[in-house]
Amino acid sequence: MENLIFSLNATVPIFLMMLLGLFFRKIGWLNVEFANQMNRFVFLVPLPLLVFKDLATVNFQDVFQLKFVAFCFFVTIASITVVTLISFLWKDRSIQGEFIQASYRSSAALLGLAFIQNIYGNAGMASMMIIGSVPLYNIMAVIVLSIFAPERKKIDAALIRKTLKGIITNPIILGICAGIIWSLLRIPFTGIISKTVGNLANVASPMGLMAMGATFDFEKAFHKIKPALTAAFIKLVGFASIFLPLAIRMGFREKELVAILVMLSSATTVSCFVMARNMGHEGTLTSSTVMLTTMLSAFTLTGWLFLLKYLQLV
Repeated sequence: MENLIFSLNATVPIFLMMLLGLFFRKIGWLNVEFANQMNRFVFLVPLPLLVFKDLATVNFQDVFQLKFVAFCFFVTIASITVVTLISFLWKDRSIQGEFIQASYRSSAALLGLAFIQNIYGNAGMASMMIIGSVPLYNIMAVIVLSIFAPERKKIDAALIRKTLKGIITNPIILGICAGIIWSLLRIPFTGIISKTVGNLANVASPMGLMAMGATFDFEKAFHKIKPALTAAFIKLVGFASIFLPLAIRMGFREKELVAILVMLSSATTVSCFVMARNMGHEGTLTSSTVMLTTMLSAFTLTGWLFLLKYLQLV
């Protein structure tokens, strides 16, 4: 019972914030357009400041773990490879790109930071996980959606330049880099700067989670249900079943293991839909997978965390 209470205390507040966003939309206090603007604001300002603050206030040389970052990187590559092979099982090849991206791309930044911060009070290991996975998420999303586009297009220099620009200018990546530099230079992080950055960073999780809930659409979750259910199962159960035992065997525990769990089995990120639509895909499969994984992850993440707590690994 103690383990179950620990798991519920970690997960339920996260998903209650999402339900609040959905409730506020239903009663007219939020609308989808405003929620989308909230999502964009969180992505541009509070989230980058949150990872910046967590890294700037610690000795980066003490918290950086090459083994952990490398594990996240290579597991992400392995995950993309697995779902790419599975995607060839679908007769409708026009959904391949969407299926691959929706199956591997987690809400690692928003949910990962919120989840670990809720349990441990800071999101330091989430930042390390983001370094190992999020740049690769973005690079591979552009490549996958280009190669497997409904109307196949050749990867050219312009596409490569656009991909690199997207990575270099990614606000979360910039926040991580700024935090690392600040920490390495040992610049004091106190007073007015600390309070201002802290106040902005503190709104990242509640605002982002409510915005995610406000954009939830139950009807879209039932379009292209078979491939969406398959992608949701892979995202919430499949990867964790394969790679969590490997992470445990390699000695990862506590914050590290929770960060890996979020990377492997959190909901598919909403930005998948935006990217798919902007790159010529229909987007129905992506939105269905986002809805299903967001709804079901409340139960699966609680279950995984309960199991890890029961085994005394977190």
